[in-house]
Amino acid sequence: MKYYLEFEEPIRLLDEEIHLKESILKPNSDVAKEIALLHEKRLKLINKIHSGLSRWQRVQLARHPERPYSLDYIKLIFTDFFEIHGDRLFADDPAVVTGFGKINNKKVAIIAQQKGRNTKENLHRNFGMMKPEGYRKAMRVMKLAEKFKIPIITFMDTPGAFPGIGAEERGQGEAIANNLIKMSSLKVPVISIVIGEGASGGALGIGVCDKFLMMQNSWYSVISPEGCASILFRDANKAEDAAEALKVTPDDMVDLGICDLVILEPNGGAHRDSESSAKNLESALLDALNDFKSIEPKQFLDMRIEKYDKLGFFEQ
Repeated sequence: MKYYLEFEEPIRLLDEEIHLKESILKPNSDVAKEIALLHEKRLKLINKIHSGLSRWQRVQLARHPERPYSLDYIKLIFTDFFEIHGDRLFADDPAVVTGFGKINNKKVAIIAQQKGRNTKENLHRNFGMMKPEGYRKAMRVMKLAEKFKIPIITFMDTPGAFPGIGAEERGQGEAIANNLIKMSSLKVPVISIVIGEGASGGALGIGVCDKFLMMQNSWYSVISPEGCASILFRDANKAEDAAEALKVTPDDMVDLGICDLVILEPNGGAHRDSESSAKNLESALLDALNDFKSIEPKQFLDMRIEKYDKLGFFEQ
């Protein structure tokens, strides 16, 4: 059963009409012509709806439960993926998948936040919210990548770092801060992609990079729209207003100088054609990797200082 967002209700009605007619279709029937016209009408409707989405609607689309997650992209883009578990200090964090693989026969390290498809999977993956051991596992793989001179690719898709008492007791803030420091000085290229949600330090803990990419229907912000609305407006129901104020979309991030490239998705979102989305992402990753081929390891720190010094606006 397909899942439709509130603003996609007209598409749902058309899909039901198409399904009904297809169920009674007979060879050489006039119904086939009606179905073809309905498909054409559906395509135009999808284009119309998705060409004028608000920021809040893009946030909803980024959270679509049928949207491809990190493991989907890993399966479609990479070969010979070998997963590495555990931080060698406390435990393995299933909210982040780490390991090594190949893209177009090029070796890369992969660090990817992973959500679940159903309640059982989400409980196992903790809804993509990493704990301290997750950030330490990620750094373990990054240091291995640096040792063997392998580029790093990180996939961000999280509503934030896990805010539980146990995570705080085990040093959640320190684990994220440590990653920020060490990622800044890695002597290999780091490419980060927001494939869905990129919220708060939960995303930034694996997001210090040389090239920052975003899927077309993703969002990135210091806090979720609901969290911002709860703090500023004392009302989480004003998340739509908060999303507009926060400027969370990829286009906003490009304007702010944060995002280097927006990766296009099929009309209607990545969930309507995962393979096409994966091909677009693969092409962007290969281009980014080629950009770093001739850069010396000692140059990366200076490049990151220059990149992050340009961000933001201030008055003196």
